Amino acid sequence: MKTEEIKLLLSDVLPAVDFDVDFLFAELDSLSVATILYSLSEKYGILLDAEDVTPKNLRNIASITRMVEAKMTLESRIRQFAVTSPDKVAAICGEDFMTYSQLWDAILGRAEELRAKGVGPHRPYVYRADQDIDFLVTYCAVHYLKAIAVPLEHAATEENFQAVKDEVEAYAFPDEIVDTLYTTGTTGKSKGVMLSETCLRSCAENFIVDMHFHKDLLFIVSGPLNHIASLFKIHPILSAGGTVCILDGIKDINAFFKVFDLPYEHFATFLVPASIRLIMQFSYDRLRAVAPRIDFIETGAAPISHAEMEQLAKALPESKLYNTYGGTEIGCVATYEFNDGKYMEGCIGRPLKNASVEITPEGTMVVSGLTIMSGYVNDDEATRKVIVDGKVFMSDLGYFDGDGLIHLSGRLGDVINVGGFKVNPLEVENAALAFPLIKDCICIAAVHPVVGTVLKLLLVLADEGAAFDRHALAVFLKGKLAPYKVPTMYEVVDAVKYTYNGKKDRKAYRD
Repeated sequence: MKTEEIKLLLSDVLPAVDFDVDFLFAELDSLSVATILYSLSEKYGILLDAEDVTPKNLRNIASITRMVEAKMTLESRIRQFAVTSPDKVAAICGEDFMTYSQLWDAILGRAEELRAKGVGPHRPYVYRADQDIDFLVTYCAVHYLKAIAVPLEHAATEENFQAVKDEVEAYAFPDEIVDTLYTTGTTGKSKGVMLSETCLRSCAENFIVDMHFHKDLLFIVSGPLNHIASLFKIHPILSAGGTVCILDGIKDINAFFKVFDLPYEHFATFLVPASIRLIMQFSYDRLRAVAPRIDFIETGAAPISHAEMEQLAKALPESKLYNTYGGTEIGCVATYEFNDGKYMEGCIGRPLKNASVEITPEGTMVVSGLTIMSGYVNDDEATRKVIVDGKVFMSDLGYFDGDGLIHLSGRLGDVINVGGFKVNPLEVENAALAFPLIKDCICIAAVHPVVGTVLKLLLVLADEGAAFDRHALAVFLKGKLAPYKVPTMYEVVDAVKYTYNGKKDRKAYRD
């Protein structure tokens, strides 16, 4: 939010007021104050009342901007709806639920408990991210105390928990940091990514504006709440006055579809491609039955193939289907609505409102804007390598097409060199997933005793009892790929390895 935007708004409704004076509060009468409160409340959908009328808040345009931004935090929005919609259900988890009024009271109560334990401004609070409403209460209570939330995977070992606790408690955090999320560490040591209130608010605004989160929406969160893909859906849905429903994954598909028994007309969710495949294989008819009530499904964290896009679009012809690009270090950056009949693999659309994307001459992505991280905990060297001139330099490869849409084309470390040709394994996997008998697969490098490095496809059959015809698959792939991209080796496996947040665990196969 820009100070000039607010100045322009208020100058339009109060043309006789000089908003450049040294002490604005002294220049205002009661009607002017009321006009300011009303105009800001209407423009930004926030709750401003007599308690906000102080010389500090109305000193100048900059202080008014800070007041408005403070009212747009997740916790302030929950407080607002606790006043304006106290009986509206804010959160559901199984048989448990909380209204906005109950949630706000619980946040205040938890804040007192945490304050008694010494939790205070700018200091970290480490805790396990359980998949329940209590997580929301603790997360918001930490923010209410102006402390820093450090949620870890609920299955984190005691050793890992203590290591993170020791690291963050010994670190002097910048004042603007409100969250620290630890990466999974699949490509090295797990890093603590520091996020500001500006980052959280800007990501929420991206989702609300571009994906149309609204007060009548029930959003199903099934992924781990210490991961950005799920945690950052809490912000827009509750900031919009909607309802969040928390599930512990979708291994229990019945629990997922039971949510649609709730008395809501508008549903949405985020699902990684692996979860989409699970639903499409085992519950296609059930998905079709609830299709008219699904506003949108967002996917991300891992690539989705053309075949999977097309299949999901056929099941949900009237729903918005988004392929979103983001990450812990960059927030939510871009999205592509793929229910367009094109189903473009790797397309992530255009940058969202508060983010910008560039492509380096080497083909790597560079992200800037209000959604990016502030840096890594206790690792200035790694921060300097990633953040240069306020921009985050990624390992993702990408390009802009003629229509200005961004396309991903792999990651630097994933490219496989086969006889001097560089192969993106994702391209091979997407082609293989179009073969009717394959449910899942991963393309890895292998060593052939004669020709050296070759491509090997590990595949999971859709029908466990079916016979696998290696030649038929190779011929199929030859019709879709350049000859050097067709794997030499094939192996049927029970499952492909994934990280806990839904990405193919390529490092495990390299090791």
